[in-house]
Amino acid sequence: MTLDELSSTLTALFGGQVQALAPGSFQVETPQFRLLVLLSEDESWVRALLPIAPAQDAEPYLEQILESNFDFTQEVRYALHQGVLWGVFQHSIAGLISQDFRTAIERMIALQQAGLDNVFNTVVQKRIRQIVRAAKQQGQSLEATIQTLDRFYQEGIMGDLAMGSQSREQTMEAWQRQLQRFWDEESV
Repeated sequence: MTLDELSSTLTALFGGQVQALAPGSFQVETPQFRLLVLLSEDESWVRALLPIAPAQDAEPYLEQILESNFDFTQEVRYALHQGVLWGVFQHSIAGLISQDFRTAIERMIALQQAGLDNVFNTVVQKRIRQIVRAAKQQGQSLEATIQTLDRFYQEGIMGDLAMGSQSREQTMEAWQRQLQRFWDEESV
């Protein structure tokens, strides 16, 4: 890929939102995100960067973020730099083709749009699986586990005592769906 091909690919994706910052440096500013595309000094490597979240917001999920780099993000990676969690794509410019660059940009935008939701959901699923395993180890049924969680909410051990009955009911329905989802998958 040449610098001109890089520029034309960005223009095809974002039209007039592409700004040349300096030779080999581009910025795409939209209401939803700010994408930076930078060439190395010798113009042999391209790096695309997209901020996702403040690093302090991402800190509780660093293990899941690193696991995502291994299992989920494919050619894009999460990275921490200057107090920000970034989506990053790096590639040799000589071996890069326009479609692969376009796909990487689209994947970074998808990561940015998801924010920390995917890694948060991974944490929640792991916790629910732990609850299922613990309940099964104690010989509890699914119904007894749901009753225990409901009692925890009624007593204020979980949730807020001020939460209304409708809110607690919706919360318990969500718990029931998730517990049912993982109940048969987990074994002791």
